Amino acid sequence: MFAQLSDLPQAIKQYLIITGNYWAFTLTDGALRMLVVLYFHQLGYDALAIAMLFLFYEVFGVITNLVGGWLGAHLGLNKTMNIGLGIQLVALAMLCVPSDWLGVFYVMAAQALSGIAKDLNKMSAKSAIKYLVSDDETGQSKLYKWIALLTGSKNALKGIGFFLGGLLLTLVGFKGALFALIALLGIAWLVSLIYLKGDMGKAKNKPKFKELFSKSRAINLLSAARLCLFAARDVWFVVALPVYLAAQFNWDHWWVSGFMALWVIAYGAVQSQAPKITGNSANKIDVLNKAYYWAIALMGVTFILAVLMQLNIAIHISLITGLLIFGAAFAVNSSLHSYLIVSLAKSDAVSLDVGFYYMANATGRLVGTVFSGLMYKLYGLQACLWLSVSLLLIVVLVTRRLNKQS
Repeated sequence: MFAQLSDLPQAIKQYLIITGNYWAFTLTDGALRMLVVLYFHQLGYDALAIAMLFLFYEVFGVITNLVGGWLGAHLGLNKTMNIGLGIQLVALAMLCVPSDWLGVFYVMAAQALSGIAKDLNKMSAKSAIKYLVSDDETGQSKLYKWIALLTGSKNALKGIGFFLGGLLLTLVGFKGALFALIALLGIAWLVSLIYLKGDMGKAKNKPKFKELFSKSRAINLLSAARLCLFAARDVWFVVALPVYLAAQFNWDHWWVSGFMALWVIAYGAVQSQAPKITGNSANKIDVLNKAYYWAIALMGVTFILAVLMQLNIAIHISLITGLLIFGAAFAVNSSLHSYLIVSLAKSDAVSLDVGFYYMANATGRLVGTVFSGLMYKLYGLQACLWLSVSLLLIVVLVTRRLNKQS
């Protein structure tokens, strides 16, 4: 097997290292989130306090995506990826202290580091793939497949990480689980330090700090669509849905977390197969058209679900079936967008464009999370769904504008 690996083309070897690195990080990130939720629930923290533990995770993700693209262009993507892994190891080690040290602000600081690490790793992984393929049609077709596989497998592994976190907490306790995650991530970090190609993604002309914000109209429109797309998902999925499942369906904690984990795994599986679902065309106009029609389909699914929930029609069946269809349509939309940003990004300093784009992504998640709790508390799940429909209408309109410009 090792002989076969050594005979692979250099680009494939680099892709495997990047993907393995990203997988290891994602698995530990998902496990850490579930560990923190379950452990601090055991310590008696209420839902709001637990939610606050992840506030800095999202906020620093927004900042990191913006600054991380600039760092990637200056230092090289191999270095930013390895820095991200190193920071995550520090974040995990911070939680290995005695339990009486684990106050809200201390854990928020550890989660802030984890948020920085996650988005440095994601920006680096997705930007790096552009340098491994050619700019011709064959290369672009391969880029779509590789981006879809990387993104889809990441989401599936995050769901598996949820299960892993709960399992490790049950078997070896909080600190034992953290030590296991540190060992797993430490191995991935060492492999990456030794084998990942140096200077990948380093810009020939070093961008100035003021160039963090994209000057490309296409990138700005795509980023606006991404912001609204992820806000539309998280405005009802992140807080409102699990609370609703527990309160209205009387599901216990394990049923809710297990269902959410399985949804994320299935979502990732669909995402990785997006090129087969949409057709593996490398023509940007074709892909933009597909993004437009799939955005309309996603809005339609959410609209129908909102109507059924508003009219109290077969609530259980409507919500579960609607969630599954929504997840499949959302996965295809996300995969198309992930390909488009890497494809449209400038070859020199691609990390700047990708970093700006994922800053918009993180902002959408943050906005969606905040409004998910607020809208559910004030008006219920139906209001969250109607806000999601409104945000998806903006995605449709922005994608249409992007199509016309192209």
